[in-house]
Amino acid sequence: MKKTTLIFALVVLVIFVSNAQETTNGSKPKFEVKVITSVESIIPSGIGRSRIISANEKKDYKQYSSTQTKEENTRNKSKRKDIRVKDFEETKLLNFFNITGIRFQNIASNDAIISSKLTEMLEQGWDLSFVTSAVESDAGEGDNKGIFITRYIFKRIIE
Repeated sequence: MKKTTLIFALVVLVIFVSNAQETTNGSKPKFEVKVITSVESIIPSGIGRSRIISANEKKDYKQYSSTQTKEENTRNKSKRKDIRVKDFEETKLLNFFNITGIRFQNIASNDAIISSKLTEMLEQGWDLSFVTSAVESDAGEGDNKGIFITRYIFKRIIE
């Protein structure tokens, strides 16, 4: 009997969770997505720039897209100045390196600032869906350049 009750409860829970994303009128919810990017410099001597970037302006990718086919191969002729976002938030971060090398205090400071930004996003009703990061580090003799970039991808239901 206990197993039957447990199985029944699990089935009800699965049904509830799968239906929980439906809106009150029975349709699937619509979402909006927001990307927050942190760029942290890994240039020796601390001469790079590190920031959190968040666009305040919305863009419709369709305006800047074209579909290439065998019959139609016209490229999108959008101008860079039209694509460029001018309304964005820029939060200063510290560089990973200073003159003496890796500065762990800077990394901890950046973690605190990034955590603050992510916490604010969660408080505003955004759900963190994905995090992806990449690094372009020193490519050898004479390069001395690099960045560590992380993208935080949020979503929330549009009411």
